[in-house]
Amino acid sequence: MRCRDYVALDLETTGLEPKNDKIIEIGAVRVRGGKIEKEYRTFVNPGRKIEERITLITGITDKDVEGAPYIEDVLEEVLDFIGDDILVGHSILFDYSFLKRAVVNAGTLPGKQDWEKDAVDTLWIARKYLAALPSRGLKALCEHYKIEHLAHRALGDAFATHYLLEKLAEEFYSEETKKDFAPVPLIYKVKREGPATPAQKKRLYAMHQMHKIEADYDVERLTKNEASRCIDKIILHFGKEGCP
Repeated sequence: MRCRDYVALDLETTGLEPKNDKIIEIGAVRVRGGKIEKEYRTFVNPGRKIEERITLITGITDKDVEGAPYIEDVLEEVLDFIGDDILVGHSILFDYSFLKRAVVNAGTLPGKQDWEKDAVDTLWIARKYLAALPSRGLKALCEHYKIEHLAHRALGDAFATHYLLEKLAEEFYSEETKKDFAPVPLIYKVKREGPATPAQKKRLYAMHQMHKIEADYDVERLTKNEASRCIDKIILHFGKEGCP
């Protein structure tokens, strides 16, 4: 019997790299017996400006996230909403990797530091059973199954992923194919990143002042690695001689 109880999850982010990019919106729907029971949505302040290309894709602007909570301020309620449920997503490892990194970096959630999850990936199922379609992207699959879909918004994508899984199961689930609809462990290893050191922050502030740089990030929220990358980027542009 296939899984009918789960949480469909989707994130919007500032880019595609969990190590370098940030979450800007979280959407999730809790499903019981194949029916939506509850929904969750929040904007997340990424601590940096949102690039125009991301706004063009998602419609999310700096103004939308300006007063939103930071990720560490909503992590506990997000994880409580998910609970022990199986995750469902379209390329779910992407969403999981961002949340997992946030959990590990927060380091303040008792019993959550590992946060290992099992999941069902609708993209993987679609690639196997709908290989003839020109695209197995979420938008294309929603058009294929005539699912109403608010694309590139977290809650809209979470709803769409739930309905997509139900459609895929209606068409392809059987005793012979049930293994392809079974949840599998998500594997994403990450080490905790410490915050930027006082010396790094002092140097960045000095660089900004010297070169009249209007930073698109919040220095106080940078990790040690992020601060190093910012310093290197400024040095690359202005040269070592022009940097404190």
